[in-house]
Amino acid sequence: MLEHERELWRQGLRRVAGVDEVGRGPLAGPVVAAAVVFDPEYIEAEDERLYLLLTDSKQLSIRQRQHFHRLLTESPLVQIGVGFAGVDEIDSINILRATHQAMIRALGNLPAAPEHILVDGLPVPGLPCPSTAIVKGDARSLSIAAASVIAKVTRDGWMDELGQSHPEYDFQKHKGYGTALHIRALLKHGPMVQHRRTFRPVRDIEAIRARMARGCEGTHGNSGEGCRPVPGACGALRKERQ
Repeated sequence: MLEHERELWRQGLRRVAGVDEVGRGPLAGPVVAAAVVFDPEYIEAEDERLYLLLTDSKQLSIRQRQHFHRLLTESPLVQIGVGFAGVDEIDSINILRATHQAMIRALGNLPAAPEHILVDGLPVPGLPCPSTAIVKGDARSLSIAAASVIAKVTRDGWMDELGQSHPEYDFQKHKGYGTALHIRALLKHGPMVQHRRTFRPVRDIEAIRARMARGCEGTHGNSGEGCRPVPGACGALRKERQ
């Protein structure tokens, strides 16, 4: 998991940042990115001890993610930056560009600028220094894996707080993803300020509720035409993600 970092360290680049994001797919809440820079000597010593099981956050249990989050945030030899892009920005410039902005902000929030960046997935434009894009990087680079954990735990905590102020949506259970539970809440209560209006399931549910508000419960006026379900809402019934 340190192959990419070691190659850069051999070139004299000590400040290597791993960057990852969480929250591109949900129907609500921000996209969150994190950047992590390990002290080379520290991580070389602890790679197969403290961080032996660290990998892509999606492959870790909640308890494991919390353990590694605590380990990373409490170490003085690990530097961390976090960046957010909120719902308004997502709806304004699209989720891909908003994700890139969150990554750039995470890098900007590091205590010191990195010399090279390891990015999960495809290349990201506009980064502040040279970068390497690594497909499935959160399972191939320890720095990216660490960033994925920081981003995941940070976003989950943000969604848990949102759920406390809006219990009718059960955000603590689905973190904003398009689960059946979330879709039912949307149909019952409608979207709130943290829902992404440009995402099709949210748009479709708004259309369904508008029809219901006009009294469309089976016919359109005198035409006898039945109200048809909106495809995107049904397609959003996905398995809940951790």
